[in-house]
Parts: sequence; structure tokens; C-alpha cells
Amino acid sequence: MNRRPRQTQTAVAKTAVILAALAGGGLLAAGGASARPGPGLSVVELFTSQGCSSCPPADDNVAALSVRPDVLALSFGVTYWDPLGWKDSFAQPAFTERQLAYARALHHQSPFTPEVVVDGRADVVGNDLRGIERLIQVGRREGPSVSLSAAWVDVGAGPAPRAPADVWLVRYDPHTLQVPIRAGENAGRTLPIKNVVKRLTRLGDWHGEARRFPLPPDAPGLATAILVQSKGLGPILAAARG
Repeated sequence: MNRRPRQTQTAVAKTAVILAALAGGGLLAAGGASARPGPGLSVVELFTSQGCSSCPPADDNVAALSVRPDVLALSFGVTYWDPLGWKDSFAQPAFTERQLAYARALHHQSPFTPEVVVDGRADVVGNDLRGIERLIQVGRREGPSVSLSAAWVDVGAGPAPRAPADVWLVRYDPHTLQVPIRAGENAGRTLPIKNVVKRLTRLGDWHGEARRFPLPPDAPGLATAILVQSKGLGPILAAARG
């Protein structure tokens, strides 16, 4: 079941103000299914919290999907559970903002945990592994090529998007991290969490012409991925990992 923080908690008030700006409804939405990641790599983004008792099965699903060569599985910790008993050690405001932007793009009234967004175009409850796999299996159209080196990323030429696409640099921990939880809904448990995103950086725009972007130095112990994504967190046009 999808979970939202308890509305009885005083700390939710600020989140409620943010969520009030979101409009629409529906539990599953799609936008621009023809715009798909390039060469066979589907992007699975989980929005989760260590303080949410419904999230561990979704964390397990990300770990299971992460071994597939055709899947880039990423775990984003969100902050709106933090005041409810346990502060997520991986959550960042930027990740919460990313989920809020998806809520707008997918016409949701509010975000929820655990949520999985596949290729930026559709979402499903993160505990539903079969539902995630169905979204992965949707037919894809090849986007621009993306190649990585230690110093730069090359995005090849392709059909020009209606608005310049965003090129995102993702640094994530490819290991399974054992996280002891001492309070909140998961108190007393040790949660295994894999592919935790640590840094998310926008490198610039892609207009359809081939372009090279310099990369900051590698972060020790972190893996690198690149997302070329339609403006406004729309469909992901291409993705690559180092």
C-alpha cells in the first residue's frame, strides 16, 4: 500500500503547504511514451524513506532489479518523513523536490512512498514488482547515444526535443548498505538499501545536436549515471551508466 506521513503530526504542516500547490489526481499516469531511453536501458527511480514501514519491500525490489543489465535502478531518500520519528540518513531536499516535480508531471495530488517512476513517464507503488516489470517492458524508441569517460559525457545527435532536455549527472552507491533504524515505524530493524543516490547535478541542456559536457571528478566509492530527460521531469530520452 502506498504510504503518506500521518496527517496528525504537527511537522507535516510545512509539507502540506508545499503539496497544496500540486493539482490533479490519478494513481498511474503516462506522458509521451514514444520518448524512451536509448540502447535498452530502463531507468527505475524509487522514492523511499527509512521511516516508512511500507518501504522495505520496495527497497528489496530495487536491489533485485539492480542486477539486470537493462535496468538502471536508483533509490532516492525523501525528507517529508523525517519529522515523524526517524530522520532518513540518505534523504536530501533536492530528492524531495524531484518527486514533487514528478507529482506535477504525472498529475498527482501529492507524492507518496514508496513510489517508483519508470523512465520518467509512468509510476507505480514500489512494492509492486510485477507492475514495475510491466512498465519496463513497454516498447521503447531509441534516444540519443550517451557515452561516458572519467572527464566528460558525450550526448549524440538526435531528434530535437520541443524544449531543451536536461542532462543530469547521478552519483550513487552501488553497494548494499545495512542501515540500523533506532526509532520510528521501522525501529529495531536493519534495512538493506542498494543504489542509494548521493548526488544529483544538472549538467546543462541538450537541444538535439551532439554535445559534450565536462564531468566533475569521480566521487570515491560512487558509481556514475547520466540521464537525458525532457524538460519538467518528463520522459527520459536516454540514459547511461559508467
